[in-house]
Amino acid sequence: MFAQQLRKTPVRLVVLAVGFLAVNALFIGPLSALVKQGNPLVSLLTLVLGVAAAFAEVWLYRWVIRKVEHREATELASVDVAALRRGTLLGIGMFSVVMLLITIFGGYDSLSWGSFFSVFATAGMMAAVAVIEEIIFRGILFRLLEQMTGTLGAMIGSAVVFGGLHLINDPTAFWGALAIAIQGGLMLAACYAVTRSLWLPIGLHFGWNFAESGIFGTTVSGSSNSGSGLFHSVLDGPTLISGGDFGPEATIFAVLVCSTLTLHFVRKMTSLSKTEAQELAVA
Repeated sequence: MFAQQLRKTPVRLVVLAVGFLAVNALFIGPLSALVKQGNPLVSLLTLVLGVAAAFAEVWLYRWVIRKVEHREATELASVDVAALRRGTLLGIGMFSVVMLLITIFGGYDSLSWGSFFSVFATAGMMAAVAVIEEIIFRGILFRLLEQMTGTLGAMIGSAVVFGGLHLINDPTAFWGALAIAIQGGLMLAACYAVTRSLWLPIGLHFGWNFAESGIFGTTVSGSSNSGSGLFHSVLDGPTLISGGDFGPEATIFAVLVCSTLTLHFVRKMTSLSKTEAQELAVA
C-alpha cells in the first residue's frame, strides 16, 4: 500500500524531503558542534568526518532513488571532479566579488587574521552542507516539483522553500530569507536545470559557503554555526551594504552578483529549449 502511494509524485516529494531533512539534522548537528572547538586535531577530524558525511549522503541518495524510483540517480552519478572544481572556483570568485563591492561601498569595518586550522573544520562542515542541501532542494524538491508544475514553477517553488527554511537561523530576518531565495534558490535551481546534474550546483554551493565562512570569516545565512575562517571580517553599515547580523548574503551586492549568473543559466536554458524544439521539428 505504501509502495503504491510512493508512486504519486507529491507523496514521494514529501517523504523524500522529510527523510533527507532528518539526515541533514543527523550529520550537520554534530559537525556544527565540532567546528566550534577550534582545536587543531578536532579541526582535522571535522574535515575528515565532513567529507565522509558528504560521500555517505551521496551513497544514501543513490540507494534511495534506486529503491523508490527504480532507476539509477543519473543526476548524482559518478563524481564529476571537473564540475565540482569549476563550481567551487566560481562560488569562491563570486563571493570575493561581493566582498570587494562591500569594501568599495564602505561596508567593511575591519579585517584581521582568523584561525588557520579552523579553515579545515569549516571546509568539512560546508562539504556536508552543500551535498545534503543540494540533494534536498534540487535533487528532490526541484526535480519532483518540475514534474508537477514545469521548470519555471519548480524554480520559484524550490527557491521560496530554500529561502524560507533559512528563517530557522533567524526568524526575524525576512529580507535575508528573501535574498537567499533570489540569489541562492533561483541560481542553483537554474544551474541544475541546465546541467541536469547536482555536481556543479554542489561545487558552487560549497565554494560560496566556504569563501563566506572559511576564508573571509563572515556569518553564513544568519547562522551562529558558520565556523571560522582564515580571516575575521567585521562588517558595518546599512543592511543592504553590510548584510547586518544575517551576513553578506543579505546585501544587495550578493543578490545582484548571483542574479547575473542566474540570468546566464536561464539564457542557456532558453537556448537549449529552442535547439530541442528545432530538432523535434526536423524529425
